[in-house]
Parts: sequence; structure tokens; C-alpha cells
Amino acid sequence: MNVLLLRLAGPMQSWGVQSRFTVRDTGLEPSKSGVVGLLCAALGRRRPKPVDDLAALKMGVRVDQEGTMARDYHTAGKGGILKASGQVEKKNLVVSTRYYLADARFLVGLEGDDLDLLARLHAALRDPHWPLYLGRKAFVPGEPVWLEDGLLSDADLRTVLEAYPWLGCDPKKRPAQVRLVIEDPNGTEVRPDQPLSFAERRFAPRQVTTTFTDAPPIRQEVDTCTSLD
Repeated sequence: MNVLLLRLAGPMQSWGVQSRFTVRDTGLEPSKSGVVGLLCAALGRRRPKPVDDLAALKMGVRVDQEGTMARDYHTAGKGGILKASGQVEKKNLVVSTRYYLADARFLVGLEGDDLDLLARLHAALRDPHWPLYLGRKAFVPGEPVWLEDGLLSDADLRTVLEAYPWLGCDPKKRPAQVRLVIEDPNGTEVRPDQPLSFAERRFAPRQVTTTFTDAPPIRQEVDTCTSLD
């Protein structure tokens, strides 16, 4: 098999899989539907186009920095009237609560036997057709999603996720262990985020297994890092 790695790091991320109406959730790590959507943006693939080739890739996530769950309060519409009493008379005003992850860092791996497909994705991430975002259009990456050494041939997904250098900025804050969430047909956890069609917003369940592994090695050379942590 072959593996493509992505770095998903930024001030804010949101990976909702069951958002409805006025409450927008987020998972604790990137969803497969969100990652496939990001790849479609990089390729310039529009919503009506099929995503079978991308959805067929096996996905794994290494959580290098868990981040902090936060909540945002949104209003949308024509607004309302603020009265002298301090009360707001709502007129066509929609209020929503939105959750997101702050200061999280993820290493995402995609495994497949089609090296040409992964090579095209790797090139597209370096020079994306449309802007990339981390779950919501307002949440842009704080660092490049593209990793120069992110395309590996004849590789195993779990082995690569365990061995790739840690994505954090401060070695003193590297955790003793990191969490791995890997697609597994025998997994006991079910995620409703296997994309079938973005045009019709249809998704299927997939199974994953969550484990922990020792902290990955620290990269020897100095990387540019945007985090203040």
C-alpha cells in the first residue's frame, strides 16, 4: 500500500458529523467527510462529481495536540431591534450555537494502492485549485496542509503514523502518548461520515478503532511554526 500524509493545524477547526439546525457540533478529530471535502477543493472537483475514489482510501488520524473544545454564539439574518430596556425584539433572526476545536494539531494519513491518485492529491495540496479550510470556510489552516515528505510508497498506514515526526512546536510540551483513530472494518466505534455524495449530502457509517501509541519522534530540523504555545 501507499500513504499520503496531511497536516491539519490551525487556530480553529470544526469537524461536525451530525449538525442539525441551530446546533453545529464538532468531533474530536477530523471527519472523513471533511477530509475528502478538503481534497475535492484541492483538486477543483465540484459537488456533483463522484467521490468514490477518494472515499475508498483508508483514513487514519494521529492527534498530536488535542486542542480545546470551545463554543461560539452566532446570529444570522436581518437582525433585530435593540430596545431601550436592553431586550432584543427578534425579526427574522436565526440564533445558532457552534462548537469548534481551538489550537488542535492532527496528522492525517490516507492509504491506498493507487499511487498515481495519491501523487495527484499530493500535488494538488501544494497548489490547491480552491482555498482549503478546516471544516468550515472561516477556519483556514495555520500551517500548510501539504507536507513535502508526505507521500510514501510501499508503506503501512499505522507504521507511518507512529513514525512520522511530531507536529507540535515546543518539544517540552510533547505528550507521552498520542491518540490514533484508524479505519477498521472490525472496529467497535461507528462514525457516520463516509461520503457517498456531496451533491445530495449522503453519508454512510464506517468503523474505526481508537488506540494510543508512544509519542512520535521530534523533528531534528527547525520548522516554521505559527502557534504561540
